[in-house]
Amino acid sequence: MVEIPDSLCSLFSAPVEEQNGTYVVEVPSSEVDHEALSAGETYRVAILESPASTESSMQQGTQQSPSQETVSHTPSGPPVEEGEVRTVTIETVGDQGDGIAKVERGYVVIVSGAQPGDEPTIEIEQVQKNVAFASIVDSDPRAL
Repeated sequence: MVEIPDSLCSLFSAPVEEQNGTYVVEVPSSEVDHEALSAGETYRVAILESPASTESSMQQGTQQSPSQETVSHTPSGPPVEEGEVRTVTIETVGDQGDGIAKVERGYVVIVSGAQPGDEPTIEIEQVQKNVAFASIVDSDPRAL
């Protein structure tokens, strides 16, 4: 599995924009609202290249169909729970070869055996503050 350090505070997608000769990455207000970040503090930032389709796949991946059960979570905690079953979109592959999906608030779910573009149904097995680990319970029907 991909190793994500406990020091990871936040993960989100945002465009790089030019403003008056400098470049800015806008931090969503939800990151401060959910206490992932604090205004006025300094953070290390990693920039990962993202295909143009990532933005639309993230939006599609976070929308729930009427048949999906809505689970209530506290705003400051992880947006998933152990044992939860949901369908996600795999956006990329981590260093160890595991699939990486993002759900609400940019929260990372690592899915063993998944590849970019897959839309598997997964079961959350382990939840940490900044990342969850899941296994596939039903493969993407389009891949069959």
